[in-house]
This record gives sequence, C-alpha cells and structure tokens, in this order.
Amino acid sequence: MHPILFGLIPTYYLVISLTFCLIIFLTIVRAKKLQFNINNSLDILLVSMLSGFLGARVLHIIYEAPDYYLEDLTRIFEIWHGGFVYFGGVIAAMIGSWLYCKYKNLKFLKWADFFAPLIALGYGLGRFACFLNGCCFGKVCDLPWAVRFPNLPHPMSQHLRHPTQIYTSLIEFLIVVVLLWSSSHAFFKAQYGRLFGLWLCLHATNRIIMESLRADFRGELILGLSLSTVISLVLLLLGSGLLFLKPKK
Repeated sequence: MHPILFGLIPTYYLVISLTFCLIIFLTIVRAKKLQFNINNSLDILLVSMLSGFLGARVLHIIYEAPDYYLEDLTRIFEIWHGGFVYFGGVIAAMIGSWLYCKYKNLKFLKWADFFAPLIALGYGLGRFACFLNGCCFGKVCDLPWAVRFPNLPHPMSQHLRHPTQIYTSLIEFLIVVVLLWSSSHAFFKAQYGRLFGLWLCLHATNRIIMESLRADFRGELILGLSLSTVISLVLLLLGSGLLFLKPKK
C-alpha cells in the first residue's frame, strides 16, 4: 500500500481530490449531452459534496469513535487523520440536494437519475483510494489474489487478506455500465427516480456483500449486523420502491 506519496502527499486525499475534479468535469459533459441546465447541475453537485462531506464526518464521530472526540473536541477538525463514513455522506447528500431542489422548485428524482452513474463512478474511484491508503481491508484469506496491508498493526499486517476495496470498485464500475445502458430504455424513461432506484438496489447489494468480507472496525454491531449493512437494507427497500413506481400520466 502507498498511504503517502513522496513522503509528503496523502494518497487517499489526492485520489479523492482528483475524483471530485473528474466528477465535476463529467457533470458538465453529461449536462450538455442530456440538455440539462449546467448551472443547476453544478449547484446540486456542490451542495451534495458539501453536505456529503459533513454527513460522512458526523456519522463517524457520533457512531464509530465518540469517546475519542469527547476527550478533545478539537480532534473533530483534524480531518487529515481520516474518519469518514460513506453512508453518512450519502444520506446527508440526498437530504441536502433534496432541500436545494425543493428551494429551487426542481424535480429531485429527475436530478437523482441524472447523477446516479456519476455517484457510482465516484464511489468506485473512492474505494480505490481506500486500497492505496490501506483502510477498509478484508478478512484473512489464502486466495491467489489476496494482499497484505503492511500499514496495519502487528500481527494483523502479517496476514493475507481479501482486497475488498478492489472488489467493491470493480463491481461499482460494472454498476456504472449497467446504469448507462439502462438509462436509454423506455422503462427507466417512463418515471423519474427509477434509475436512481436501480443504483440504490445495486449499490446496497454490493455493500452488503462487501460488509460480510470486511475486517476493519466500523462501530458496534446492531443485531449482529454492521451499521452499513443495516443502512444498505433500508436503501435496498427504498430503491425497490423507486424502481417500481407507476408512471404518472
């Protein structure tokens, strides 16, 4: 793993920053291609990024390590040490963009469909950043493609493990292809929210599978399940509901 490049640059934040830049560029390209308002698309993207950043940080603080931050509240602002929960970001981004769409009198589900492939792409690239950073690692295994994470504390660093970050990225990239292919079909054009619902279902399934393979600490279990698994099940239900909405006349 390479958490630091050239002894100076945090690999995780470098990849995440480049991913944000790519998503901004692709948002403009997609808006032009689909004849969406570019200003609105960038505004929604900015609101989603900011609210998502805050949501991911807040969920980590209150669920994964509250005692650590209560010892010294200034640690809350030490974001360079990491500490983000993806689903906290997703939920906050959904709420933030919904509020913005409501304020601007825009159709939230229409824009959710617009961003669905971009969200999937961003997530896939983000997990690649996790692989380089050595976080979100998997359980011990002896598969031919198992990897060792040398940055983990001894003796954890001595074991070969599932590269769950790579699994997740590859599956999410496949989801991008499925979303782009599905977006041209009449079923998904008939009702706003169906494409976004499809992403919720596919992404939640991906996450549930990966949660069963991960070995890093992600907070206390809820009825034997990780918080991310519980959220994934909820999103799977929500996505199923959106996917089978009846078209409005």
